[in-house]
Amino acid sequence: MRYWLMKSEPTDVSIDDLAGFPNQSVDWYGIRNYQARNFMRDQMKVGDGVFFYHSNCDVPGIAGIAEVSKLAYPDRLQFIKGHKYYDEKATPENPRWLNVDVKLVRKTRLLSLKELREYPELVNMRILQRGNRLSITPVDPKEWEFILGRLEI
Repeated sequence: MRYWLMKSEPTDVSIDDLAGFPNQSVDWYGIRNYQARNFMRDQMKVGDGVFFYHSNCDVPGIAGIAEVSKLAYPDRLQFIKGHKYYDEKATPENPRWLNVDVKLVRKTRLLSLKELREYPELVNMRILQRGNRLSITPVDPKEWEFILGRLEI
């Protein structure tokens, strides 16, 4: 089992939106970074833990826990001409972009980016590294356990 932090803008899909979706599940669409795509394609497995992270908002941070519920498959939006995620080089026979499905485990208190930065135990966490802009990053098992403990407070 692996662990991940996956960013979503709450104006697009928030933790509350996820809680209201059928089966409390969503396809993690719109990833247009090859490294993030490769994480989904090559490393994510059903049951992997996910920190659902609100980004690009007033108070960014971890808003809940989810899990990967479906392995990577082609992102349907790459084929819709005129859509912001359309990719003219992608074809159904040779898709360029993938997504996984993510299912809510539970909503948590918001563990803000500011608070994450306060813990020396998380100094090496990818989300806290300078210049990191990836929307999907691996989380070390020790970081996962440490953060779970902070979410219970």
